[in-house]
Amino acid sequence: MDILIKGGTVVTAEGKYEADIAIDGEKITGIGYNIQPLKETEVVDAKGMLVLPGAIDSHTHLSHPFMGTTSTDDYFTGTRSAACGGTTTIFDFVMQNKGESMVDAVNRRYKLAQPNVAIDFAYHISVVDISTPELYASMDKVVDMGVRSFKVFTVYDFAVSDADFYRALQKAASINALIGIHAENKEVSNLLIKQYQAEGKKDSWWHYMSKNEPVEGEADIRAINLAKMAGAPLYIAHLADWQGVEAVTRAREEGCPIFAETCPQYLYFTSDVYKTDRAPEFVCSPPIKDQKSQDALWAALKRGDIDVIGTDHCPFTLEQKAWGKRLPDGREGDFTTIPNGCAGIENMYPYMLSEANKGRITFSEAVKLCSSNTAKLFGIDDRKGFIAPGYDADIVIYNPHKDVVIHNKDMHGQLDHTIWEDVPVNGYPVATYCRGKLVYKDGQFLGSRGYGRYVKAHALHFDGPVL
Repeated sequence: MDILIKGGTVVTAEGKYEADIAIDGEKITGIGYNIQPLKETEVVDAKGMLVLPGAIDSHTHLSHPFMGTTSTDDYFTGTRSAACGGTTTIFDFVMQNKGESMVDAVNRRYKLAQPNVAIDFAYHISVVDISTPELYASMDKVVDMGVRSFKVFTVYDFAVSDADFYRALQKAASINALIGIHAENKEVSNLLIKQYQAEGKKDSWWHYMSKNEPVEGEADIRAINLAKMAGAPLYIAHLADWQGVEAVTRAREEGCPIFAETCPQYLYFTSDVYKTDRAPEFVCSPPIKDQKSQDALWAALKRGDIDVIGTDHCPFTLEQKAWGKRLPDGREGDFTTIPNGCAGIENMYPYMLSEANKGRITFSEAVKLCSSNTAKLFGIDDRKGFIAPGYDADIVIYNPHKDVVIHNKDMHGQLDHTIWEDVPVNGYPVATYCRGKLVYKDGQFLGSRGYGRYVKAHALHFDGPVL
């Protein structure tokens, strides 16, 4: 026995109980009451603390080329930041290039990630090009590489057609995989952008208005209908609008395997942020929506109609965000030239656990949303997302009495600001273990570049919406 976490309250997706946790090497080897350490065992006193499975961030974009630049956090700084917020595994996105096989795309990103990651990682693939039989068949081939989740976009210049979305759904169903979607109505959004630009409307508020609630909601409804037509499961990424919430609930009531993710920024902030001096910092896609949508998201969380919390972590510096005023080449900018994305990889678990600490959800629900459900949904629940013998020792020790006000100076990423500046949270992670290695303690990163390991997903099977 290498480590014994003693005297804490273990929190699982099912409940909580007092127990000690024994760790040998990278694995949890025992859970019980009053376990006695060996002579060489390191004993960690967790009395008064909660002991939780490490969070799994379902949605990150590290070193992500986008809108003429690259997201600020690379694979080291992003995973360092994640570890310091209690996250022990991330699902990052591989963006397929036009004409590139998905196998080549995964290999390209793996070479970039593996020497640098500080915690464990897995992949989703963004489907951009399945125009040839060979490219379409490469979806099958990446399954052997442990990738079983894909994403299509209905916006940007790499958006897929409804026909290709349908084909991707069919393929995913045949290979026990899952299609996710970034759902917004591209044609309507582009039309609104042109109209606002013609009217001289340039600031960040019009980013929100060009991607408003109906623009996202219509695409959510259409995506669900296409999934039903294909007889395939569907994962709606970063769900932010009330119409989409209603559509997800209806589909789940019908027994359809429709799953949804939302993000902390949609649960805490509203579209009012786009009326402030800091508005460009909050420009992300989908944008943060109105109070009605936020209320709908919280109600869906309580019903169990939202399965997963992810961050959509895709940060850009204040200088990059200022491109809405002036581009690097001197041209005047507007809301369409602000790089879309916000940071959140270090804030997800602290925020959701704080809401549990305040009684808005239970701690077990926070564990489900941030860890266990994510592991189940994406096929890594044979080793991640749970505190049980045989599982990876991905463990967070959480002090429910440690109140923190978030400041960017205390964050561990590579960004010069945070949308979470001055936000108070009740309780905070004080230690993070990734596969038995202490990677964070009391505000300090203790991990190392390259420690993280690639995690392969197993086959996915969905007979309905219940995980």
